[in-house]
Amino acid sequence: MVTAEHPDFTPGRGAASSQPSTRFGLAARETDGDWRDHMETLAAQDGPPVKLRTTVTEEHPKTILSFNKSPDIPFDRSINAYRGCEHGCVYCFARPTHAFHDLSPGLDFETKLFAKPGAAKLLRETLAKRNYKPRAIAMGTNTDPYQPIERTYRITREVLEVCLEARHPVTITTKSDRILHDLDLLEQLALRKLLAVAISVTSLDPVLSGKLEPRCAAPAKRMAALGRLVEAGVQVHCSISPIIPAITDEFMEEIVARAADLGVRSMGWIPLRLPHEVAPLFREWLDVHYPDRAGKVMSIVRSIRGGKDNDPNFGTRMRPSGVWADLLRARFRVACRRAGVGKAGFELDCSQFRPPELGGQMRLF
Repeated sequence: MVTAEHPDFTPGRGAASSQPSTRFGLAARETDGDWRDHMETLAAQDGPPVKLRTTVTEEHPKTILSFNKSPDIPFDRSINAYRGCEHGCVYCFARPTHAFHDLSPGLDFETKLFAKPGAAKLLRETLAKRNYKPRAIAMGTNTDPYQPIERTYRITREVLEVCLEARHPVTITTKSDRILHDLDLLEQLALRKLLAVAISVTSLDPVLSGKLEPRCAAPAKRMAALGRLVEAGVQVHCSISPIIPAITDEFMEEIVARAADLGVRSMGWIPLRLPHEVAPLFREWLDVHYPDRAGKVMSIVRSIRGGKDNDPNFGTRMRPSGVWADLLRARFRVACRRAGVGKAGFELDCSQFRPPELGGQMRLF
């Protein structure tokens, strides 16, 4: 519902506004009282405004592999086939990246998307270089590789085809059961120990999920996807993330138990992170959906982040501190012990790598 406090809020979208970034000196946008009166008059005359639509812009970068040296993440290279994400998860830590392009980390992030249709070709060229050394490529580390537009663009599938041809290991993180559309490729990669998949499950309540991550697969579909991947022989991890105190933490034990029943043996949890523009967007979301507990939620968030909305430091950004953090850790350990699971390591094989062919030419060496 559109409210006086949040006139941009649109059902089916995660962010409550098109709040712009202020980090790069971009022009600020404010709702003017006269403008609002004018829009209300137009609505009375012409009906409700046109539905907010998703647009996709194709872009053609020169490279597709991104390398990092972050000390607290388990991969050094990644592919992001898309920028922006229609899933609309209000808590998404990738939202601030849209500010780099003079776009809002709010509604723009989930409605103005970018696709890289040349990703597979660029990857093939990179893997074919003589000095390339294989290590697992992470997909889904910024925006979801199986968000709705993958149905049309199929960029993720094309990348996986290159990885299979080159026998290159890959990991996938997603919130979508759309990953099952590529089960034929996933089974072949898994058979060669070239694949690990993590599916994020935030809650088990479809109504809450519809508010928090409005265009994601429903929790039941994600759980079903976990089970299907296990049956297919894929190394699977259930990520209970993010844990939002007083909103989603109540589901932790049940998610662990249900995933274990499906055969998942690797699980973990990640606390809510609110970098840059995500913090005010999340506060707006609380004001719209949970005004009765907004203060409590943010109080707990600050208590696990050293008194701030967010801790950006390496080493601690993924590891909250304080009493509430200790409680969550203890609950997770007990739940895993009861279910007979833990955080298992994945075995991915880099020794099978073979540079892919270019332009239909056979390899000479």
